[in-house]
Amino acid sequence: MKLVSWNVNGIRAALKKDFMGFFDQVGADIFCLQETKLQEGQLDLKLDGYHQYWNYAQKKGYSGTAVFTKIEPLSVKYGIGVEEHDKEGRVITLEYEDFFLLTIYTPNSQRGLARLDYRMEWEDSLFTYFKELENIKPIIFCGDLNVAHKEIDIKNPASNKRSAGFTDEERSKFDNIVQSGFIDTFRYFYPEKEEAYTWWSYITKARERNVGWRIDYFCTSKSLENRLSDANIYAEILGSDHCPVGLILSDK
Repeated sequence: MKLVSWNVNGIRAALKKDFMGFFDQVGADIFCLQETKLQEGQLDLKLDGYHQYWNYAQKKGYSGTAVFTKIEPLSVKYGIGVEEHDKEGRVITLEYEDFFLLTIYTPNSQRGLARLDYRMEWEDSLFTYFKELENIKPIIFCGDLNVAHKEIDIKNPASNKRSAGFTDEERSKFDNIVQSGFIDTFRYFYPEKEEAYTWWSYITKARERNVGWRIDYFCTSKSLENRLSDANIYAEILGSDHCPVGLILSDK
């Protein structure tokens, strides 16, 4: 099974930048999006063979997630069941026979860390949701988690110590995820691979110089470890300030 996740920074903009070329080429069984930036009724996307699920933010042109899947899920849930966190269209959960799949767009702590306190509340609520689901069956979660976990995951760690996405507070929340048994699949396969980034600022031609951050992930429950076949970063794919990431899962 091939899974792909991509923060497209606006699906309508990405469609003008050959989104469909990559979508058709990669042939994912499940394709997850973050930061779709649209409202219901603004896009009629034809994807033969795929079921589509969209979660829209209340605020126009903001946030949003989607999942396109060849395999019809047993159930679909929008949000995490916490009203405070469910207004921005940031999570979709699909239930399959042997796991839950979540696409996630984690809030950015913003300039001056203006939203860091809210981000910490979000992290705690999301982790609680993970564990609730995991009591039922294993989970796979993917998306733009808006944190570079380790110094290896960011080009300039020293100068970004208090930058949104690389604060001790945000990194410690991801520590908690890993320490509780969830697997960061890219680091599982490539623990020492340097300069493997998924986001580059549009400013100062950062992508051309590969001055980036790895903030997009596929993570799984420990119980799925024997099904992990490979993890991918599609760094060559343009169309957003993020590139797609992927996971290959073997059959049971």
